[in-house]
Amino acid sequence: MDLKHYDQYRKLGLNIAYYRKDKGYTQEALAEKLDIDRTTVSKIELAVSGVSLDILFAISDLLKVPVYKFFEFRD
Repeated sequence: MDLKHYDQYRKLGLNIAYYRKDKGYTQEALAEKLDIDRTTVSKIELAVSGVSLDILFAISDLLKVPVYKFFEFRD
């Protein structure tokens, strides 16, 4: 992950966490549905690591949130 884009990754992670919680999923439950490790979800939400498009699209499908909503960054 390129640290010069850290702020955008952080905002993306916060949005994913927001919609995950809004839909009533824990990190563990989301990870199980996506067939990934819970720590991967945590790392994405905390901007410790980037997220692949495949996983981002899977999260979008599972949460029924359009992908673009993850990129609507608030100040």
